[in-house]
Amino acid sequence: MDAERYELGLRLRREIVGKAHVDQQMRLADAYARPWQDYVNEFVWGGIWGRPGLSRKTRSVLNLAMLAVLNMPHELKLHIRGALVNGVTREEIVEVFLQAAMYGGAPKGVQAFSAMREVFAEQAPRHSRATRRRKR
Repeated sequence: MDAERYELGLRLRREIVGKAHVDQQMRLADAYARPWQDYVNEFVWGGIWGRPGLSRKTRSVLNLAMLAVLNMPHELKLHIRGALVNGVTREEIVEVFLQAAMYGGAPKGVQAFSAMREVFAEQAPRHSRATRRRKR
């Protein structure tokens, strides 16, 4: 294991998808699931997300499109939240899902928009407060 890449991955994962989520995943990992969590930290987050070639926002947009077309609603919700953290706007997320539905199929678009609405609804109070503050 590359300790530096692992630590980078763990840091990025916590920043993007949330410390509480990542810490829960790590805490719940038993002897059988721990190798997967270690792999995700080192290679997915440290090895890919930690590369300098694309911005976090671009990586988020790519993930949203791929997860929508793959019809992975659980992961999609997680990455919608992360995309918002990475600066992808709600309007951009809508456009990504329209594009993904056109090339990946309408039923997958239905699932992506459903996941999007769930995430937006759970974040509505926070979003509303931010909007009110900007209007003042």
